[in-house]
Amino acid sequence: AFGASPGNAARALPAAVDIQPACLGLYCGRTVLSVNGSVETYGDCGVCPRGQRTDDNKICRECVGSPDRYDWLYLGFMAMLPLVLHWFFIEWYSGKKSSSALLQHLTALLECGAAAVVTLLLSDPAGSLHIRSCRVKKLSDWYTMLYNPSPDYITTVHCTHEAVYPLYTIVFIYYAFCLVLMMLLRPLLVKKIACGLGRSDRFKSIYAALYFFPILTVLQAVGGGLLYYAFPYIILVLSLVTLAVYMSASEVEFFKDLLVRKKRLVVLFSHWLLHAYGIISISKLDKLEQDLPLLALVPAPALFYLLTAKYTEPSRILAETGNGH
Repeated sequence: AFGASPGNAARALPAAVDIQPACLGLYCGRTVLSVNGSVETYGDCGVCPRGQRTDDNKICRECVGSPDRYDWLYLGFMAMLPLVLHWFFIEWYSGKKSSSALLQHLTALLECGAAAVVTLLLSDPAGSLHIRSCRVKKLSDWYTMLYNPSPDYITTVHCTHEAVYPLYTIVFIYYAFCLVLMMLLRPLLVKKIACGLGRSDRFKSIYAALYFFPILTVLQAVGGGLLYYAFPYIILVLSLVTLAVYMSASEVEFFKDLLVRKKRLVVLFSHWLLHAYGIISISKLDKLEQDLPLLALVPAPALFYLLTAKYTEPSRILAETGNGH
């Protein structure tokens, strides 16, 4: 250092002058104001614009990637939630009094499918079913509002932005379109075809949707990041529990019980599809030769239940207990 020539010291000064203060915070970054060849001019440290997130150098960069397979599976799960709830409440309130349940199921499928397509078409790039996104790196990417820095412990620098663009907000947009389409289509349909139901019962499935859509919205707002990492296991657990509850409530004990009523077969295949979806979400099908054989486990819980139901029937257990005494 002592042997440095004056010319070298003079050339080192401009580089020292160009140094900017460090950008604090995990998600604070500097926006690119202008680009002149390979030279970029940056703004002050702050929040990144929508559709951008910080890189390793604390510079806001535009999201130019596309969702990977796991991201699409997550979006598919969030899209299925309102559809499954629609079907559940339609079946719950229709019961055996009305033959219009099937048409209402198809209408709910049409509503959710149209809402999904419209949401994708409006997402960037507009007019395409493809979307650009930022890669999810860790759980904190979903909760940037919790990482706003306070340099002097008094003033907070607000750097909250959608680091997982657009996986967080696209779900809200989808739910909004689902609700709008339901309010436009379902009341007219139910009023015309639900003749077997009473005046107060025919709209109960719609009223139920007015309750569960706000709940789903709050669930996404608060637990979106947790759902992103846990949804495959949630699918597996719920599919197993609901299948066991349905088969016990319907008193399905043998294979012939499924063949007698086609509705039971539809419910069984629906649970198998959900179970397969959960297995695919966990494995991501990265190694097909190892992951595809796991799908053979899909019918295992139902087969186990059917083979063991006759041994666990409460009346039989009580009868054997009484004979023993």
